[in-house]
Amino acid sequence: MSKQFDVVVIGGGPGGYIAAIRAAQLGLSAACIDEWKNAAGDPAPGGTCTNVGCIPSKALLQSSENYDQAAHHFADHGIGIGELSLDLKKLIARKDAVVKQNNDGILYLFKKNKVAFFHGRGSFVKAVDGGYEIAVAGAADETLHARQVIVATGSSPRQLPGVPFDEERILSNDGALRIAGVPKTLGVIGSGVIGLEMGSVWRRLGAEVTILEALPGLLGAADEAVAREALKLFTKQGLKLQFGVNITGVKVAKKGVTVAYTDAKGAAATLEVERLIVSIGRVPHTTGLNPEAVGLKLDERGAIVVDDECRTNLAGVWAVGDVVRGPMLAHKAEEEGVAVAERIAGQHGHVDFNTVPWVIYTSPEIAWVGQTEAQLKAAGRAVKTGQFPFMANGRARALGDTSGFVKFVADAQTDEILGVHIIGPFASELIAEAVVAMSFKASAEDIARICHAHPSLSEATKEAALAVDKRTLNL
Repeated sequence: MSKQFDVVVIGGGPGGYIAAIRAAQLGLSAACIDEWKNAAGDPAPGGTCTNVGCIPSKALLQSSENYDQAAHHFADHGIGIGELSLDLKKLIARKDAVVKQNNDGILYLFKKNKVAFFHGRGSFVKAVDGGYEIAVAGAADETLHARQVIVATGSSPRQLPGVPFDEERILSNDGALRIAGVPKTLGVIGSGVIGLEMGSVWRRLGAEVTILEALPGLLGAADEAVAREALKLFTKQGLKLQFGVNITGVKVAKKGVTVAYTDAKGAAATLEVERLIVSIGRVPHTTGLNPEAVGLKLDERGAIVVDDECRTNLAGVWAVGDVVRGPMLAHKAEEEGVAVAERIAGQHGHVDFNTVPWVIYTSPEIAWVGQTEAQLKAAGRAVKTGQFPFMANGRARALGDTSGFVKFVADAQTDEILGVHIIGPFASELIAEAVVAMSFKASAEDIARICHAHPSLSEATKEAALAVDKRTLNL
């Protein structure tokens, strides 16, 4: 006999495990199915984000930044450390330990909130009276009956046509996180979040990194001023970036990879590297879900078709996160998961895509929320802007990191904040104030009038808001 649940969530990533927990908090019987496992074969819920994405990449970024600071900046503080050495095995082991802490934390949260966890691959079997039959293929096969189903199966890395990932020479984000030795040369195809973050990690640790990008410039989704500053700073750090590139061939040999391409001027060129990271985007992951068994509709990209409230074409079936439309961001998936659980419980969950923040955890960090100046002008909206450099911020000087700035874009008539764009130290933390402000339809004047602690990096946010009205105090 199948086990009965009000809600069954397929996928235990940020969207899935959060949806299951919220459903349980609302008094619904909830189950979550997830097939991730660690090297020991134990359950490892958390999806791509926890296992081979957000969490491990941030662990490596922190370790590599510490190494870079010790190599190049400790002396500025009067700190001498003698001969610097790198224990890459221990560095990777620390990353793995951080991942496991998060895996175990999710399992604890399931127990705390009385969410039933099933380790295996979940798939649709058939529609039945009052819901759906879901199969769990794992160490112990199970059959579940769900009144409501939330699909949160995430995404997979997109590979170059005809060049599959072997995770030895041709690396996805997974392989990029566990290279056994620092390569002398590393190629990266794609200058998005993954390409920049992984390129930064291995550059800091000693690799010569070349990034090839098909687009004509860096960070097309970011504000133009931020993108220009980022290109200047990344180039100064030693990242080699080429744009307007068209890949014409990739050859893998025992000792390396040769990439053939044409540059922005159409000239043929080659890049020879020990390893190649391919980060050209991600695709919705529905492998093994068996959507055809119940008639679940997918679009031409393989994403599950949903409406604005994450409802699919089937009554009682919802989908959230990377497997549906919208930005492939962990925090976006979490918000959708909460909203869907609340809708199932009869509440009115809501997600505002206009205030979803974006972050790139390079050094300097890059973060933004809302629209860019160029987007707003293209839409015919009159705007005014204000910008303040970290060079003029006391806390940034004390940190020894004065690169970048904060930029506000506000409506020219109403002063409502329409976008905030930051490149600089701890941008990932500073952006939260802007998200709160925009969520409450604040004006630049509102931020300019709020007292910020001194000395703090957040004062740059206040000063940029003051700059909208051309009355900065420290510049």
